[in-house]
Amino acid sequence: MKVCSVVGIRPQYIKMSIPMLKMRADPDLEQVIINTGQHYDYEMAQRFFKELGIPDADYDLGVGSGSHAEQTAKMLLGIEEILKREQPDISVVVGDGNPTLAGALASVKIQIPVAHVEAGLRSYNWRMAEEINRVLVDHCSHLLFAPTENAVKNLLKEGIEKRRAFLTGDVTVDIVKEYMKQAEKSGVTRKLGLRRKSFILMTLHRAENVDEKVNLENILKAVSNFESVVFPVHPRTEKRIEEFELSGLTKGFVLTDPLGYADFLNLLKNASVVVTDSGGVQKEAFLVKTPCVTVRDETEWVETVSAGANVLAGADAKKIVHSIRVMKKRRIKVEGAPFGSGDASSKILEAIKRVKLN
Repeated sequence: MKVCSVVGIRPQYIKMSIPMLKMRADPDLEQVIINTGQHYDYEMAQRFFKELGIPDADYDLGVGSGSHAEQTAKMLLGIEEILKREQPDISVVVGDGNPTLAGALASVKIQIPVAHVEAGLRSYNWRMAEEINRVLVDHCSHLLFAPTENAVKNLLKEGIEKRRAFLTGDVTVDIVKEYMKQAEKSGVTRKLGLRRKSFILMTLHRAENVDEKVNLENILKAVSNFESVVFPVHPRTEKRIEEFELSGLTKGFVLTDPLGYADFLNLLKNASVVVTDSGGVQKEAFLVKTPCVTVRDETEWVETVSAGANVLAGADAKKIVHSIRVMKKRRIKVEGAPFGSGDASSKILEAIKRVKLN
Protein backbone atom coordinates (compact mmCIF):
# COMPACT_ATOMS: atom_id res chain seq x y z
CA MET A 1 0.00 0.00 0.00
CA LYS A 2 1.41 3.38 -1.02
CA VAL A 3 0.78 6.35 1.26
CA CYS A 4 1.54 9.97 0.39
CA SER A 5 2.22 12.25 3.40
CA VAL A 6 1.90 16.00 2.74
CA VAL A 7 3.59 18.50 5.09
CA GLY A 8 4.91 22.01 4.69
CA ILE A 9 5.00 24.06 7.91
CA ARG A 10 6.78 23.72 11.25
CA PRO A 11 3.80 22.35 13.28
CA GLN A 12 3.17 19.71 10.63
CA TYR A 13 6.78 18.50 10.67
CA ILE A 14 6.40 18.01 14.43
CA LYS A 15 2.92 16.46 14.41
CA MET A 16 3.68 14.02 11.61
CA SER A 17 7.17 13.06 12.79
CA ILE A 18 6.16 9.85 14.58
CA PRO A 19 3.43 8.79 12.08
CA MET A 20 5.89 9.26 9.20
CA LEU A 21 8.61 7.32 11.02
CA LYS A 22 6.14 4.49 11.71
CA MET A 23 5.02 4.43 8.08
CA ARG A 24 8.60 4.29 6.86
CA ALA A 25 9.30 1.34 9.19
CA ASP A 26 6.16 -0.63 8.25
CA PRO A 27 6.91 -3.35 5.66
CA ASP A 28 3.32 -3.23 4.42
CA LEU A 29 3.51 0.46 3.54
CA GLU A 30 5.41 2.43 0.94
CA GLN A 31 5.55 6.10 1.91
CA VAL A 32 6.08 9.12 -0.30
CA ILE A 33 6.70 12.41 1.53
CA ILE A 34 5.88 15.75 -0.10
CA ASN A 35 7.21 18.86 1.62
CA THR A 36 5.50 21.90 0.13
CA GLY A 37 8.10 24.19 1.72
CA GLN A 38 5.82 26.95 3.01
CA HIS A 39 8.29 27.15 5.90
CA TYR A 40 11.60 26.96 4.12
CA ASP A 41 14.53 28.30 6.16
CA TYR A 42 16.67 26.02 8.32
CA GLU A 43 15.24 27.08 11.69
CA MET A 44 11.63 26.51 10.58
CA ALA A 45 12.05 23.43 8.41
CA GLN A 46 15.23 21.39 7.87
CA ARG A 47 16.15 21.61 11.56
CA PHE A 48 13.04 19.60 12.46
CA PHE A 49 13.68 16.92 9.86
CA LYS A 50 17.15 16.47 11.35
CA GLU A 51 16.26 16.77 15.06
CA LEU A 52 13.16 14.59 14.96
CA GLY A 53 14.71 12.02 12.63
CA ILE A 54 12.03 12.54 9.98
CA PRO A 55 12.83 10.79 6.70
CA ASP A 56 13.98 13.19 3.99
CA ALA A 57 11.16 14.39 1.78
CA ASP A 58 10.93 12.63 -1.56
CA TYR A 59 9.71 15.87 -3.11
CA ASP A 60 10.28 19.46 -1.98
CA LEU A 61 8.15 22.05 -3.76
CA GLY A 62 9.86 25.10 -2.23
CA VAL A 63 6.66 27.17 -2.37
CA GLY A 64 7.84 29.70 0.23
CA SER A 65 5.95 32.85 1.21
CA GLY A 66 3.00 34.50 -0.52
CA SER A 67 -0.71 35.16 -0.17
CA HIS A 68 -3.04 32.30 0.76
CA ALA A 69 -4.21 32.07 -2.86
CA GLU A 70 -0.68 32.14 -4.27
CA GLN A 71 0.64 29.52 -1.87
CA THR A 72 -2.33 27.19 -2.28
CA ALA A 73 -2.31 27.47 -6.07
CA LYS A 74 1.40 26.64 -6.31
CA MET A 75 0.94 23.71 -3.93
CA LEU A 76 -2.05 22.37 -5.85
CA LEU A 77 -0.13 22.33 -9.13
CA GLY A 78 2.96 20.73 -7.61
CA ILE A 79 1.14 18.13 -5.53
CA GLU A 80 -1.16 17.08 -8.38
CA GLU A 81 1.81 16.45 -10.68
CA ILE A 82 3.49 14.27 -8.04
CA LEU A 83 0.30 12.35 -7.23
CA LYS A 84 -0.27 11.54 -10.90
CA ARG A 85 3.29 10.24 -11.11
CA GLU A 86 3.27 8.25 -7.84
CA GLN A 87 -0.36 7.03 -7.86
CA PRO A 88 -0.65 6.50 -4.06
CA ASP A 89 -3.55 4.57 -2.55
CA ILE A 90 -4.19 7.35 -0.04
CA SER A 91 -2.93 10.82 0.90
CA VAL A 92 -2.42 11.84 4.53
CA VAL A 93 -2.71 15.50 5.54
CA VAL A 94 -2.50 17.02 9.00
CA GLY A 95 -3.81 20.08 10.79
CA ASP A 96 -5.25 23.18 9.16
CA GLY A 97 -2.53 24.93 7.14
CA ASN A 98 -2.46 25.68 3.42
CA PRO A 99 -0.49 22.44 2.73
CA THR A 100 -3.40 20.57 4.36
CA LEU A 101 -5.96 22.13 2.05
CA ALA A 102 -3.82 21.83 -1.06
CA GLY A 103 -2.94 18.19 -0.35
CA ALA A 104 -6.57 17.25 0.21
CA LEU A 105 -7.97 19.08 -2.81
CA ALA A 106 -5.26 17.89 -5.19
CA SER A 107 -5.95 14.30 -4.07
CA VAL A 108 -9.74 14.17 -4.21
CA LYS A 109 -9.82 15.94 -7.58
CA ILE A 110 -8.03 12.95 -9.08
CA GLN A 111 -9.91 10.35 -7.02
CA ILE A 112 -7.23 9.62 -4.41
CA PRO A 113 -8.75 9.13 -0.91
CA VAL A 114 -7.64 11.48 1.87
CA ALA A 115 -6.97 10.83 5.56
CA HIS A 116 -7.06 13.92 7.80
CA VAL A 117 -5.03 13.81 11.00
CA GLU A 118 -6.39 16.24 13.62
CA ALA A 119 -9.90 16.27 12.16
CA GLY A 120 -13.01 17.77 13.73
CA LEU A 121 -11.49 20.81 15.42
CA ARG A 122 -13.61 23.94 15.36
CA SER A 123 -13.05 27.49 16.63
CA TYR A 124 -16.20 28.79 14.85
CA ASN A 125 -14.23 31.88 13.87
CA TRP A 126 -14.58 32.18 10.10
CA ARG A 127 -12.09 35.05 9.98
CA MET A 128 -9.38 32.44 10.57
CA ALA A 129 -7.96 30.93 7.40
CA GLU A 130 -7.26 27.82 9.47
CA GLU A 131 -10.96 27.37 10.29
CA ILE A 132 -11.90 27.50 6.62
CA ASN A 133 -9.16 25.01 5.76
CA ARG A 134 -10.07 22.49 8.45
CA VAL A 135 -13.79 22.48 7.59
CA LEU A 136 -13.18 22.07 3.85
CA VAL A 137 -10.63 19.30 4.41
CA ASP A 138 -12.88 17.41 6.81
CA HIS A 139 -15.71 17.39 4.31
CA CYS A 140 -13.63 16.03 1.44
CA SER A 141 -11.69 13.45 3.46
CA HIS A 142 -12.45 9.74 3.51
CA LEU A 143 -10.87 8.97 6.90
CA LEU A 144 -11.05 11.50 9.73
CA PHE A 145 -8.74 10.98 12.68
CA ALA A 146 -10.16 13.01 15.56
CA PRO A 147 -7.93 13.81 18.56
CA THR A 148 -10.77 14.25 21.10
CA GLU A 149 -14.34 13.18 21.78
CA ASN A 150 -15.46 16.76 21.17
CA ALA A 151 -13.86 16.67 17.72
CA VAL A 152 -15.81 13.50 16.86
CA LYS A 153 -19.04 15.20 17.98
CA ASN A 154 -18.28 18.16 15.72
CA LEU A 155 -17.87 15.87 12.72
CA LEU A 156 -21.10 13.95 13.36
CA LYS A 157 -23.00 17.19 13.97
CA GLU A 158 -21.95 18.34 10.49
CA GLY A 159 -23.33 15.20 8.88
CA ILE A 160 -20.10 13.27 8.34
CA GLU A 161 -20.66 9.51 8.36
CA LYS A 162 -19.78 7.86 11.65
CA ARG A 163 -17.85 5.09 9.89
CA ARG A 164 -15.37 7.66 8.57
CA ALA A 165 -14.64 9.29 11.96
CA PHE A 166 -12.09 7.66 14.28
CA LEU A 167 -11.26 8.73 17.83
CA THR A 168 -7.51 8.17 17.82
CA GLY A 169 -6.26 10.62 20.44
CA ASP A 170 -3.80 13.36 19.61
CA VAL A 171 -0.42 12.71 17.99
CA THR A 172 0.98 15.53 20.15
CA VAL A 173 0.79 13.21 23.17
CA ASP A 174 2.91 10.65 21.30
CA ILE A 175 5.46 13.30 20.41
CA VAL A 176 5.73 14.90 23.87
CA LYS A 177 6.21 11.45 25.42
CA GLU A 178 8.81 10.48 22.84
CA TYR A 179 10.92 13.62 23.10
CA MET A 180 10.56 14.58 26.77
CA LYS A 181 13.75 12.77 27.81
CA GLN A 182 15.62 14.60 25.09
CA ALA A 183 14.02 17.87 26.22
CA GLU A 184 15.08 17.31 29.81
CA LYS A 185 18.70 17.00 28.66
CA SER A 186 18.52 20.28 26.76
CA GLY A 187 20.72 22.97 28.24
CA VAL A 188 18.71 25.87 26.82
CA THR A 189 17.35 27.08 30.18
CA ARG A 190 20.84 27.18 31.67
CA LYS A 191 22.27 28.73 28.50
CA LEU A 192 19.77 31.60 28.70
CA GLY A 193 20.46 32.10 32.43
CA LEU A 194 16.94 31.18 33.52
CA ARG A 195 15.71 29.62 36.73
CA ARG A 196 12.92 27.06 36.72
CA LYS A 197 9.42 28.62 36.94
CA SER A 198 10.91 32.13 37.06
CA PHE A 199 10.15 33.24 33.49
CA ILE A 200 7.30 33.66 31.02
CA LEU A 201 7.52 32.00 27.60
CA MET A 202 5.74 33.69 24.69
CA THR A 203 5.00 32.70 21.08
CA LEU A 204 3.09 34.78 18.53
CA HIS A 205 2.43 34.08 14.88
CA ARG A 206 -1.26 34.34 13.94
CA ALA A 207 -2.25 36.97 11.40
CA GLU A 208 -4.93 38.54 13.59
CA ASN A 209 -2.27 39.29 16.21
CA VAL A 210 0.93 40.05 14.32
CA ASP A 211 -0.50 41.75 11.22
CA GLU A 212 -2.66 44.15 13.24
CA LYS A 213 -0.52 46.84 14.87
CA VAL A 214 -2.99 47.54 17.69
CA ASN A 215 -3.22 43.87 18.68
CA LEU A 216 0.52 43.26 18.48
CA GLU A 217 1.25 46.41 20.47
CA ASN A 218 -1.32 45.50 23.14
CA ILE A 219 0.14 42.02 23.60
CA LEU A 220 3.75 43.20 23.77
CA LYS A 221 2.84 46.02 26.18
CA ALA A 222 0.96 43.64 28.45
CA VAL A 223 3.74 41.07 28.63
CA SER A 224 6.40 43.78 29.13
CA ASN A 225 4.87 44.37 32.58
CA PHE A 226 6.61 41.19 33.71
CA GLU A 227 10.25 40.33 34.22
CA SER A 228 12.08 37.49 32.45
CA VAL A 229 10.11 37.02 29.25
CA VAL A 230 11.55 34.55 26.74
CA PHE A 231 10.34 35.20 23.22
CA PRO A 232 11.36 32.86 20.36
CA VAL A 233 10.46 35.19 17.49
CA HIS A 234 8.70 33.83 14.41
CA PRO A 235 10.18 35.43 11.23
CA ARG A 236 6.81 36.91 10.30
CA THR A 237 6.37 38.41 13.77
CA GLU A 238 9.90 39.84 13.75
CA LYS A 239 9.18 41.54 10.45
CA ARG A 240 5.97 43.13 11.77
CA ILE A 241 7.62 44.33 14.99
CA GLU A 242 10.20 46.20 12.93
CA GLU A 243 7.60 47.45 10.43
CA PHE A 244 5.31 48.80 13.18
CA GLU A 245 8.30 50.25 15.10
CA LEU A 246 7.52 48.24 18.23
CA SER A 247 11.05 47.01 18.95
CA GLY A 248 11.22 49.21 22.05
CA LEU A 249 8.57 47.05 23.71
CA THR A 250 10.77 43.95 23.47
CA LYS A 251 13.96 45.49 24.90
CA GLY A 252 13.54 43.70 28.22
CA PHE A 253 12.76 40.34 26.61
CA VAL A 254 15.13 37.45 26.01
CA LEU A 255 14.76 37.20 22.24
CA THR A 256 15.76 33.99 20.46
CA ASP A 257 15.49 32.57 16.97
CA PRO A 258 12.84 29.85 16.50
CA LEU A 259 13.88 26.90 18.64
CA GLY A 260 14.30 23.20 18.04
CA TYR A 261 11.62 20.97 19.52
CA ALA A 262 13.63 19.67 22.48
CA ASP A 263 14.77 23.17 23.47
CA PHE A 264 11.23 24.51 23.18
CA LEU A 265 9.76 21.68 25.27
CA ASN A 266 12.41 22.33 27.92
CA LEU A 267 11.50 26.01 28.12
CA LEU A 268 7.78 25.25 28.11
CA LYS A 269 8.05 22.78 30.97
CA ASN A 270 10.16 25.17 33.04
CA ALA A 271 8.15 28.36 32.38
CA SER A 272 5.82 29.76 35.02
CA VAL A 273 3.29 30.67 32.28
CA VAL A 274 3.19 30.49 28.50
CA VAL A 275 1.51 33.27 26.49
CA THR A 276 0.61 32.07 23.00
CA ASP A 277 -1.73 32.14 20.04
CA SER A 278 -0.67 28.67 18.89
CA GLY A 279 -3.03 25.72 19.08
CA GLY A 280 -0.18 23.27 19.38
CA VAL A 281 1.45 25.14 22.26
CA GLN A 282 -1.86 25.18 24.16
CA LYS A 283 -1.90 21.38 24.05
CA GLU A 284 1.78 20.98 24.84
CA ALA A 285 1.43 23.32 27.82
CA PHE A 286 -1.47 21.22 29.09
CA LEU A 287 0.56 18.02 28.74
CA VAL A 288 3.57 19.39 30.67
CA LYS A 289 1.29 21.13 33.23
CA THR A 290 2.33 24.70 32.47
CA PRO A 291 -0.43 27.34 32.83
CA CYS A 292 -1.36 28.92 29.50
CA VAL A 293 -2.72 32.35 28.55
CA THR A 294 -4.04 32.28 25.00
CA VAL A 295 -4.14 35.64 23.22
CA ARG A 296 -7.18 34.74 21.16
CA ASP A 297 -10.92 35.10 21.78
CA GLU A 298 -11.65 31.43 21.09
CA THR A 299 -9.88 28.10 20.89
CA GLU A 300 -10.43 24.79 19.15
CA TRP A 301 -8.77 23.11 22.15
CA VAL A 302 -11.70 23.61 24.51
CA GLU A 303 -10.53 20.76 26.75
CA THR A 304 -7.62 22.87 28.00
CA VAL A 305 -9.96 25.67 29.08
CA SER A 306 -12.43 23.30 30.73
CA ALA A 307 -9.58 21.82 32.77
CA GLY A 308 -8.57 25.26 34.04
CA ALA A 309 -5.17 24.97 32.38
CA ASN A 310 -5.78 27.65 29.78
CA VAL A 311 -7.51 31.04 29.78
CA LEU A 312 -8.55 33.11 26.76
CA ALA A 313 -7.43 36.73 27.00
CA GLY A 314 -7.71 37.98 23.43
CA ALA A 315 -5.55 40.99 22.56
CA ASP A 316 -6.84 43.06 25.49
CA ALA A 317 -3.81 44.36 27.41
CA LYS A 318 -5.54 44.59 30.79
CA LYS A 319 -7.06 41.13 30.42
CA ILE A 320 -3.69 39.66 29.43
CA VAL A 321 -1.94 41.19 32.46
CA HIS A 322 -4.68 39.97 34.81
CA SER A 323 -4.68 36.49 33.25
CA ILE A 324 -0.91 36.12 33.57
CA ARG A 325 -1.03 37.11 37.25
CA VAL A 326 -3.82 34.61 37.94
CA MET A 327 -2.25 31.76 35.99
CA LYS A 328 1.21 32.24 37.53
CA LYS A 329 -0.35 31.15 40.84
CA ARG A 330 -2.28 28.20 39.40
CA ARG A 331 -1.21 24.59 39.71
CA ILE A 332 -2.39 22.50 36.81
CA LYS A 333 -3.95 19.14 37.62
CA VAL A 334 -4.51 16.90 34.62
CA GLU A 335 -7.40 14.51 35.21
CA GLY A 336 -8.08 11.73 32.75
CA ALA A 337 -6.60 11.75 29.26
CA PRO A 338 -8.68 14.04 27.02
CA PHE A 339 -6.02 13.86 24.29
CA GLY A 340 -5.42 10.13 24.52
CA SER A 341 -2.72 7.97 26.02
CA GLY A 342 0.08 8.31 23.47
CA ASP A 343 -0.84 5.69 20.88
CA ALA A 344 -2.54 7.92 18.30
CA SER A 345 0.09 7.29 15.63
CA SER A 346 -0.36 3.51 15.90
CA LYS A 347 -4.15 3.81 15.73
CA ILE A 348 -3.89 6.00 12.64
CA LEU A 349 -1.66 3.50 10.83
CA GLU A 350 -3.91 0.58 11.78
CA ALA A 351 -6.97 2.37 10.41
CA ILE A 352 -5.24 3.33 7.17
CA LYS A 353 -4.19 -0.27 6.59
CA ARG A 354 -7.50 -1.97 7.43
CA VAL A 355 -10.27 0.39 6.30
CA LYS A 356 -11.75 0.02 2.83
CA LEU A 357 -11.39 3.34 1.07
CA ASN A 358 -14.38 3.20 -1.28
